[in-house]
Amino acid sequence: MKRLLSLALVTIALAIAAPAQAADKLTLLLDWFVNPDHAPVIVAQEKGYFADENLDVEIVPPADPSAPPRLVAAGQGDIAISYQPSLHQQIGEGLPLVRIGTIVETPLNTLVALEGGEVKTLADLKGKTIGFSVGGFEDALLKMMLSQENLTLDDVKLVNVNFALSPALIAGKVDVVIGAFRNFELTQLDIEGKTGLAFYPEEHGVPVYDELIFVAHKDRTGDEKLLRFMRAIEKATIWMTNHPDEGWELFKAAHPDLDNALNQRAWVDTMPRFAKRPFALDVGRYERFGEFMKEQGLIKETVPVSDYAVTLR
Repeated sequence: MKRLLSLALVTIALAIAAPAQAADKLTLLLDWFVNPDHAPVIVAQEKGYFADENLDVEIVPPADPSAPPRLVAAGQGDIAISYQPSLHQQIGEGLPLVRIGTIVETPLNTLVALEGGEVKTLADLKGKTIGFSVGGFEDALLKMMLSQENLTLDDVKLVNVNFALSPALIAGKVDVVIGAFRNFELTQLDIEGKTGLAFYPEEHGVPVYDELIFVAHKDRTGDEKLLRFMRAIEKATIWMTNHPDEGWELFKAAHPDLDNALNQRAWVDTMPRFAKRPFALDVGRYERFGEFMKEQGLIKETVPVSDYAVTLR
């Protein structure tokens, strides 16, 4: 009996003395610098939800916003935050990517004019100057929206204002801008004492799509680390939905440089747009948007949704 007791004590002592199992490392490449769009990620990190899943997540803002999905496709990152429209194009280019979850489940892109100006309806866009940041997809959105009023891109003048959408609009360099995010630029205008008039693409002929998604390499869908990552994201999203004010306190404590009126209001505006079921995949939505991308000449062919989007559960 004494010998058994001694062995038990030795076993317990060894267990106590043994180092804790190292967490699995995982690299997340963001689509842009940290901002309230990334709230579920930051909350999951600060609340310890990644750690609860035995994950050590490195969050990396990109030097080039277009690079993260390509880096993941090349095996130089585990997960990237990207955009559903971009995913359709990347699949068309042959990149081995797959959507594994959703972070923002509604479009954020808008066409914005200044309230009280000459543009009051889409029909008023004829002959007007429209500022944009990124060509291609934004052209397709604008083309569809104009078609609702029997207008074409030839009826407007497009000007590349880079990412200075609000300043260009305020300064009168353009009449409207396309590509303004409804949870940022509209607030930025308001802070500058201007009121924006927003036209939402999904209300003017453009199929609804997921704005921000998580993508991984197609060969990694069986990797349990991805499943654990998404479980932490789901937990963080539900927690901050229940506790938005506490979530903001966590966010700004982690990133004090973002503690300003614009980001605080963006936090509130973005909260209802986060996917409460980030695992969930709406196949019909992806099919409809794929057809839209093909009709607009942004991709050559559509492919089965199962080729580029999965539910990990």
